[in-house]
Amino acid sequence: MVVPLADGVRLHYLAWPAGVGAGSATRPVVLVHGLTRTAWTWLPVGRRLAAAGIAVAAPDLRGHGASDAPLDGYDLESLALDVLTVAAGAGWGAAVDGPAVVLAGHGLGALIAVEAVHAQPGSIAGLVLLDGGWEEAFEATQLLPDQLVEAMAEPPEVLASMDAYLSDRRDFDPHTWDADQERAARAQVTERHAGHVRPVTKGSVIRRCVSAMYDYRPLEALSAIACPVSLLVAGKGTADDEDERERRLAIDDVQGARARAGREPMAVTILADASHDLMRYRPDVVAGEIARLAGT
Repeated sequence: MVVPLADGVRLHYLAWPAGVGAGSATRPVVLVHGLTRTAWTWLPVGRRLAAAGIAVAAPDLRGHGASDAPLDGYDLESLALDVLTVAAGAGWGAAVDGPAVVLAGHGLGALIAVEAVHAQPGSIAGLVLLDGGWEEAFEATQLLPDQLVEAMAEPPEVLASMDAYLSDRRDFDPHTWDADQERAARAQVTERHAGHVRPVTKGSVIRRCVSAMYDYRPLEALSAIACPVSLLVAGKGTADDEDERERRLAIDDVQGARARAGREPMAVTILADASHDLMRYRPDVVAGEIARLAGT
């Protein structure tokens, strides 16, 4: 599916229609992927939500996947408006007098989802943040923006061929590698005539998105949100691990800011021994929490 914007930019999105058993109270869901990823990373979750009777849309952010890659529009506000436009194209949100959606975002997508609530609060009924959205970028990475961009670069041997690239992705966790994961991995690169591959997301897009990430201020952003917020956290270490302790303290800071603003606390789930890509490692939990906010 494709939604054209007023400036001519075309945004691609995947859609899962609601399966049998959809209830009138069930809200639609929009899924927002992370930096350098695509809508295909949501396959395991989208399939589960559709089977539960929930209509789902998952856009490719501009500069990612099959969407256009214009020179500008990579600030959080512009990216959030893109997501809201995709929702409107599906008939959802205040702009088209449609139902409010549950918005789920992963990594960078979590920041965009938060910004979408600020831009159009009447369009969002609930927010699910997957391993992102509650920390400042520097505090989370201890890297400057240029250092983070450099750290994200793929080694030449990984990009030597499609087989090498897929093997690298599979070896992260062979037990969770399946056809969905291969489809998602293939969508992130293009194969060149010489056999090597290169990322679909251009370096200039990555730099602009990273810059937007470093401008994000979670305490102010999340304390201003009135709708229910659920946070799913990859528990990469034990509670007494220093990095893990800092991440949990950052959650406490946001909870405190929300309390001072008179907001309900976020629902927080720590997923032990899970890595960042929760859609891959914990699809049942992710889909279940999104479905809970959607009303099933």
